[in-house]
Amino acid sequence: MKKFNPNKNIIITLIIVIIVVTIISLTAAHRANNGKTNLGQSAVNDSVGFVDKVISFPGRAISNGVSSISTLFNTYDENARLKERIDGYGELSIQNDNLKKENEALKKELALNETLGNYEKVTATVVTRSPDMWQDLLVVDRGSNDGIEPNMAVLAQKGLIGRVVEVNATSSKVELLTSKNQNSNHFPVQINSEKGDSYGLLKKYDDKENTLIVSQLVGDMDIKEGDIVQTSGLGQNSPANLPVGVVQKVKPDSYGLDREVYIKPYAEMYNIPVVTIIKRLAGAGE
Repeated sequence: MKKFNPNKNIIITLIIVIIVVTIISLTAAHRANNGKTNLGQSAVNDSVGFVDKVISFPGRAISNGVSSISTLFNTYDENARLKERIDGYGELSIQNDNLKKENEALKKELALNETLGNYEKVTATVVTRSPDMWQDLLVVDRGSNDGIEPNMAVLAQKGLIGRVVEVNATSSKVELLTSKNQNSNHFPVQINSEKGDSYGLLKKYDDKENTLIVSQLVGDMDIKEGDIVQTSGLGQNSPANLPVGVVQKVKPDSYGLDREVYIKPYAEMYNIPVVTIIKRLAGAGE
């Protein structure tokens, strides 16, 4: 049996250390010269890099997943906020359109009022117009507290639209010229033509042609398209000279005994947000 020789082992260890140090020194010098690694070092580096990738992959995957989920929630919250803002813009747009329409209606009503300087008048807002009575009635926010009385003439935009038929303390009902009620208190009107004035009653409305119809004409004056139609003031149920419309055409009635005059009204009969109620001639009650 061989004896253990410690000197021999020390020599072998020293030789290995010298070899390793030499290899490291040569490798460092080689890298400093051309930046390239030898085959052994390259294999070691690749192995270490692969192991690092394998070990770090789950961490990176979890980190990326958490980041993606966080981004998704942030995007969802941002979309919700943007949707609320878009909805708000939609509401603002509708409000803006409504205000524009109301503003235009008030401008037209103001222009009408400026032409009615001889009358005492009250401006009112339409608060109700029932669909089943659309052509007959509307309700305004002025009543007896404002001096409104039955049979007062009502105008809108540019011309006559009807008369007051019922008065409450703070509201009134207005019967429109488009009403089919044959028992209505019809407006007496005058048609101003070149050769003179003709008089008749504003009794009907043609909803197909959107025209008012004047019948029971007095006189045989020649009436032409474009002649001006106003209230006559006869019968004491309405003031005179309120604007109604212009003549569109004239034709015989169904019996061929009288003429019917079709009038294109100044006022828009279906879009009526604001009205003007004529109380009396200015100074008439003083």
